[in-house]
Amino acid sequence: MKSIARRLAVVSRIALWLAATGLVAMTAFIAWQVFGRFVLNDTPTWTETTAVLLMGWFIFLGAAVGIREGYHLSFDVLLYVLPERAKRVLHTVSDLVVIAFASGMIVFGLQLADRTWATTIPNLGISGGMAFLSLIAGGTLMVVFSLERIARRLAGLPTARFGETALPED
Repeated sequence: MKSIARRLAVVSRIALWLAATGLVAMTAFIAWQVFGRFVLNDTPTWTETTAVLLMGWFIFLGAAVGIREGYHLSFDVLLYVLPERAKRVLHTVSDLVVIAFASGMIVFGLQLADRTWATTIPNLGISGGMAFLSLIAGGTLMVVFSLERIARRLAGLPTARFGETALPED
């Protein structure tokens, strides 16, 4: 389990770096669009569409990393008064809900990508289905990371909470 966790930590780190790179690139593209429009009086048409596509990537990749690292939205007031066993049960229920939601992202993302694959995004000249790949990738990572959290709990290993490291330093 620890070996799998280390590999998934690498996947999580890569996803986080890709999300951060996408955020920086989106910011640069929007800055270029504003500069082009107001300084050069020649608006680059591809920047807005590209920025929206990048936004999908950094949102969904960042959300997946947040799930793995224990930063996802939760109401944990009740957890402060419950015994440890009940806390583990509720954390597992939470992970199962995330898996169900992320599975819906995958299924419906695949359907959307399939239905729009034959179209073309005009400013970019790429398939319209490409717009939904971030939804599918993010959902897949969310499922994998949630399953990891459940498996770690079943194996008696800690899961990350609020940015703590899940694995003790060796």
